[in-house]
Amino acid sequence: MAGGTFSRTAHFVLHRAALDASAAPAGPGSKRPQALFAVQDQPWVGAVVPKRWARRAVTRNGIRRQVYALSAEFAPRLPAAAHVVRLRSEFARAQFPSAWSLPLKAAVRAELLQLFERAAVRPPVVAAPVDGVGGQP
Repeated sequence: MAGGTFSRTAHFVLHRAALDASAAPAGPGSKRPQALFAVQDQPWVGAVVPKRWARRAVTRNGIRRQVYALSAEFAPRLPAAAHVVRLRSEFARAQFPSAWSLPLKAAVRAELLQLFERAAVRPPVVAAPVDGVGGQP
């Protein structure tokens, strides 16, 4: 989380830290800096769901599953970096009395979609061929 806040929604925060490509894995007695991860060409995603904000284990596990499922969908569009999704406030128990109801699943998924959309790298826009130029005659 030292990388700083990258995007934020009402309940979630996404932290991103660049993977240090110059730091190679070092041995225990080495003075070289150690790389954060051995493979540095793909995004890494973690989830922090504190008991303070999600009291029930069913809720915490459901949120984690949603984070990992959406991160897998967005993996091709995420930069090669370490990402941590952190739950930063509670979903109101008055609004969602069940530990993992369909409305709660939908609310969590909607916020996580917003979070990952903001973090995703936009693919380059390819211009459509103009009549007679670059297209089929």
